[in-house]
Amino acid sequence: MELAYSFAGLVVGFVVGLTGIGGGALMTPILIVVFGIPPIVAVSTDLLYASVTKFGGVFAYARKKLIEWRVVFLLLLGSIPGSLLTLEYLKGLDALEQIEHLMNLTLGFSLILTSIAVFCRNRIRTYAMKIQHEAWVIKAKRVRPAITVVMGIVLGGLVTLSSVGAGALGTALLITLYPRMNMPAIVGTDLVHAVVLTGVAGAGHYTMGSVDLSLLAYLLIGSLPGVFLGSHLGAKLSPAVMQPIIGSVLLAIGVRFVLAG
Repeated sequence: MELAYSFAGLVVGFVVGLTGIGGGALMTPILIVVFGIPPIVAVSTDLLYASVTKFGGVFAYARKKLIEWRVVFLLLLGSIPGSLLTLEYLKGLDALEQIEHLMNLTLGFSLILTSIAVFCRNRIRTYAMKIQHEAWVIKAKRVRPAITVVMGIVLGGLVTLSSVGAGALGTALLITLYPRMNMPAIVGTDLVHAVVLTGVAGAGHYTMGSVDLSLLAYLLIGSLPGVFLGSHLGAKLSPAVMQPIIGSVLLAIGVRFVLAG
């Protein structure tokens, strides 16, 4: 079974390196559906898995100055309190069945939203660029920092409950709110935010005793070389080939969790 966990980490890491789509959207459903891991353990462990896996990518973007630190701060200003409040809510639930039911539903909806973000990322960017000079958009920029904080709160809650959303949903949010930011900067900014948010949420789950450290270790053994291999092949294979496939898979799994919940 340990070998199977590492193989799953290898596959998910490879897909992350190949397409840039967050590991949480794939790893959590695999742990629950394929391996029968309880949702609370799958989500908790995957949060730390995602934080460690993505951490290495931060340095490359930082060296190239592709991180908008002000935007990272605004997102964290909302997402960290959102995560902490969600953790307190989970600790207040008495029955494990309540927690797992809530996580299954949130996971399903988060996967559906993530699949939409994967499918529509280019269209969102094109539309945002098209309307950026309209009067109402220019006026809305005055409250953009506040909107960024509010969206951070939403992301903090979703990610803490499902381990899904920090990547694809965060990217779609940044594309919509900051259309003039180039894609490498959007990816770098979202990556830093995702590492911190999943780290905080994962640490909170760890205090609840729901993180499986041995499972985490086996997943990382596979995922780290997987990300390396995927990123190298990704330079030769267009993400346009894989993203529609991954988006369809996420949509199908998301619908499955919503119906099951």
